[in-house]
Amino acid sequence: MALQSLALQTGGNAPIAQEGRVEVKMKWLRSLHDVDITCFLVEENGKVPNDDYMVFYNQSADPSRAVQFHQLNDKSVSFQIKLDELPSQIEKCVFTATIDGASTFQDVEGCTLVASSEATEIRYDVTDAKEEKALVVAELYRYNGTFKLRGVGRGFNGGLKPLAEAHGVTVEDEEEAEVEVKQEPPKINLTKIDLLKKQVVISLQKKNIEHEKARVAVVIDASGSMTNLFSKGTVQRAFERALAVAAHMDDDGVLDVWFFGDRSMRAASVTENDFEDYVKRTYPAPKFFRGLGVGNNEPAVIKDIMKKYTKEEPREDMPTYVLFFSDGGIYKDAEISLLLKKASNHNIFWQFIGIGKANYGILQKLDDLPGRVVDNADFFPFDDLDKVSDEDLYNRLFNEYPSWLQEVKRRGMVRS
Repeated sequence: MALQSLALQTGGNAPIAQEGRVEVKMKWLRSLHDVDITCFLVEENGKVPNDDYMVFYNQSADPSRAVQFHQLNDKSVSFQIKLDELPSQIEKCVFTATIDGASTFQDVEGCTLVASSEATEIRYDVTDAKEEKALVVAELYRYNGTFKLRGVGRGFNGGLKPLAEAHGVTVEDEEEAEVEVKQEPPKINLTKIDLLKKQVVISLQKKNIEHEKARVAVVIDASGSMTNLFSKGTVQRAFERALAVAAHMDDDGVLDVWFFGDRSMRAASVTENDFEDYVKRTYPAPKFFRGLGVGNNEPAVIKDIMKKYTKEEPREDMPTYVLFFSDGGIYKDAEISLLLKKASNHNIFWQFIGIGKANYGILQKLDDLPGRVVDNADFFPFDDLDKVSDEDLYNRLFNEYPSWLQEVKRRGMVRS
């Protein structure tokens, strides 16, 4: 039987299937900011039975698993829908799109929904969107014992939070995140870290390591030259981007944290539930006195990291991934080189990120550092980290790590 292809106009509808499976894909060609696609499984009143029936990147299936979300790449997603397994009270699957940042859907090019069953393919091009930040794109709904698809293309004021609330989902405000309400189902919490995690997953998928786990640590330069980056919030934002890596990769979602100047400090480990103002609460600025000092002593913090992961808490089944932020001024080249050579005997990968314009010393020559068991370190600089997109940052972070991981597994340094 030939596949029937149809094109929907806004407001139009067409039958797609009576039973079996339907795949709904959303894709777009270009966008200045992230586009988030969500499916709400709603009852006759237009509301979800409860928050578990909102299917999106942070909740990939409903309780019945009749609808499952898949992130295909950074510009397309799909929903696999088992029509026969949809709960009987669900009348519609409502597909929506929201956009982050200062953009609206006028800035999104080539936005298209394609719904496919065994016999029918229906295409709906979103062409009428203008200044909206949220859209109801289409509906898959029950009609006289069959299922139809309707092209909606209706704008909605606000972003994902008001859109979700309009469909009966209770979304937690960030300032309410620490308030625990007993004997009530947990609310869906859409924080900065949730959005960053989505990009982490996309970057890991490109390297085919999205399911690999690791202990994750971040090291933050707290020398005197970092004062401006602390005061304008760059350090907090860098910390949040590192935390998103741990929230996905770490087996328990915990990020270990170090600060260093002349001395090294192990700070409190943190999860995505406690990221707000972490830097301000923990080490708010470089300190000349009664702090870590304002010099650059990278060897001190490297030694303490190795002490923790190779002596105090060694794990043969789990690699360690260290994100090391520095604004340069590095001069202890010989000692750093020696430590990285020693560290190459262990399952620790060192990812150095430059966030200033100063001298990075030996870090700029890591690819040529001899005498290591494996190439266990990578470095790249950014003059202004705040101007680097999440996509670019995470793609760079996972540039050399996959090949290192493959090599240490081959050598038995990480045992699955």
